[in-house]
Amino acid sequence: MIGLWAAKNLRRHPLRTGLALAGIAVASALLLDMVMLSGGMERSFERLLLSRGFQIRLSPKGTLPFDSEATIGDVSALVASLRVDPRVAEAGAVLATTIYARRADSLMTLIAYGIDPRGQAFYRLQSGNDLAPDDTLGLLLGAPAATRARLRIGDTVMVLGRLDPQAIRPVGERKLVVRGMVQWLYDSPGEASVGALLPVVQALVGQRRGDRASAVVVRARQDSSVDRIAADVRRLNPRLEVNSVATLVTQFRTRLTYFRQLSLILGTISLVVTVLLVSTILTITVHERVAEIATLRAIGVSRFSVVRQILVEGAALTIGGTIAGLGLGLITARYLDGILRSFPGLPAAISFFVADTRSLSVAGGILLVAGALAGCFPAWRAASGPIAETLRMEAT
Repeated sequence: MIGLWAAKNLRRHPLRTGLALAGIAVASALLLDMVMLSGGMERSFERLLLSRGFQIRLSPKGTLPFDSEATIGDVSALVASLRVDPRVAEAGAVLATTIYARRADSLMTLIAYGIDPRGQAFYRLQSGNDLAPDDTLGLLLGAPAATRARLRIGDTVMVLGRLDPQAIRPVGERKLVVRGMVQWLYDSPGEASVGALLPVVQALVGQRRGDRASAVVVRARQDSSVDRIAADVRRLNPRLEVNSVATLVTQFRTRLTYFRQLSLILGTISLVVTVLLVSTILTITVHERVAEIATLRAIGVSRFSVVRQILVEGAALTIGGTIAGLGLGLITARYLDGILRSFPGLPAAISFFVADTRSLSVAGGILLVAGALAGCFPAWRAASGPIAETLRMEAT
C-alpha cells in the first residue's frame, strides 16, 4: 500500500520525477566509475601477475622486473637451486631485449623474450605449438609482430641480434621457424614481440652478456609458503630484488595514489549530488502536500506512516536512478578505460575500470544509504507539522 501511494505521488509530476531520476542516474554512474577506478587497476594488476600462477619475481637489486636494462648473472645456477627446493613447483628465467627481423632489404625492430617453456609466466599460447625445451629453431609470435612481418605459423625468418657499431654487422644471426602465435601478457598495445629459447636469445645479443636474464619467476606449491620462500631467497641472494605478488601489488598501489585520491573526490561529489537531488525533490513534494498530510494526520494516520511513506518515495527515486546509473556507468567506464589504457608503457592486459560484483554492490549500497538519509529531513518535516494550524491556513 505504501509503495503504491509513493508511486502515485511520484507520477503526479512526471517531468520533475524524470529529471530527478536522470540526475541521480548521472551521479550513480560517476560513483560506480570511481569505485571501479579506486581498486580496479590494482585488482587487474594482481590478476595479471597471478594469471600463470607464479607468485614470486626476482629482478636486479633496486629494480622491478623489466623496469631497467639491468640483468641477473649466472641465472642457470640460480634457477637450478630454486627448482631443487621442495617448496617450489617451478621456476624459470626470462631475458627481454631488442632484436631485428630481416624482411627483404630492411630490418624490423622486435622486442624479444628469451624464455624457458618449463617455467614461463609471460604469454598464453593462442594457436600452433609451444616451444619444446630443446627447440633451438623455434619462434613464438605475438599478433602485432606477425602482422607487421607478414608471418604465419611454419614460416622461416632471419633474426639478428645486437648490431656491432664498429663492424656494422650483427653480433648474432639465426634462422628461426614460427611455431605458434601467443599473447604476450605484459606487452603494451601494438607492441611487436617474439619469443625464443633463453639460450638462443642470449646468443643473439652476444656472449659478452654471459648467462644472464632480466627476471626469474617462481611458483610455490602452496600459497602459504610464498612469504617464507621469498625471505629465504632474499637472504641467500642479497644482490637480488625479491618480491612476492602481494609486495608488488603494494608497490603498485603506492604509484596509484593519484587515481585513488581522484576517485575519492569525485565519488564524494556524486554522493553529495545524489543527497541534494533526493532531498530537494522530497522537500518540494512535502511542501506541496502539506494540507494532504495534515488531513491524513487528522483522520488518524500515524506519524510513523507518514515518515515511512516519504522515505519510500526517496528510496524509489534512488533505486530507479541507481539502476539507470549502473548501466550508464558501465558504458562510460568502458569508454574511459579505452582512453587510459592507451597511455604508453602500460600492458594491454591492464584495466583501470574493473566491473565486478563487489564494485556494483558497493556503489549500489552507498547510493541506497545516501537516498535513505536524504529523505530523513523531509520526512521529519512532514510528520512534525502542526495539524490544526495547517488545516486552518489552507481553509483561509
